[in-house]
Amino acid sequence: MEKVEEQKRMLLIGESAPDFETDTTHGPIKFSEWANDSWVILFSHPADFTPVCTTEFIGFAEIFPELEKRNVKLIGLSIDSLYSHIAWVRTIKEKMGVDIPFPIIEDLSMDVAKKYGMIHPAQSGTSAVRAVFFIDPEFKLRALIYYPLSNGRSMPEILRIIDAFQTSDKHKVATPANWEPGKEVIVPPPKTQADAEKRLAEGFDCKDWFFCKKRI
Repeated sequence: MEKVEEQKRMLLIGESAPDFETDTTHGPIKFSEWANDSWVILFSHPADFTPVCTTEFIGFAEIFPELEKRNVKLIGLSIDSLYSHIAWVRTIKEKMGVDIPFPIIEDLSMDVAKKYGMIHPAQSGTSAVRAVFFIDPEFKLRALIYYPLSNGRSMPEILRIIDAFQTSDKHKVATPANWEPGKEVIVPPPKTQADAEKRLAEGFDCKDWFFCKKRI
């Protein structure tokens, strides 16, 4: 019973990412050492040799150079064997002309999938849902996104989230809804009455003392 409860527990933003050792298409890794103080996107897909997953792998391959520019490592996972992963990667290269440059985790035991809450029994007890985990250089979970088996992910949104995190960390700001690089960011609201009085005279684009934007 204790083990089942552990598997059902959802990971929370701000927690340390669970570590693990596993085999991948690029060789064996210890996850925390492989991350090596970089940002990491760990994602799961339901199964190799399936149409939606194939489009996603092509999409991830397309944004891979942009992720590298942002110091982001990318790694995939499904509950398939290493041999299945290798064969599928070779098929994508042969049939679609796309190289898959990132490693894929073998997880036949579902050990990693259970640690990360990738198994949602209402969807499938033997396949991982489409999950995306954003992990920062301190090995902390910054965001988690889940999609059902039927619908593929948006690659521009994945890049946008990374850009938002890195902008917030660097400039100590927040990003508004639908923010994209180059748009205004939100200045943290003042925490004292005196600071609130000063805020409107600080040169920001303010709608009120608590809601100010600026360009960076």
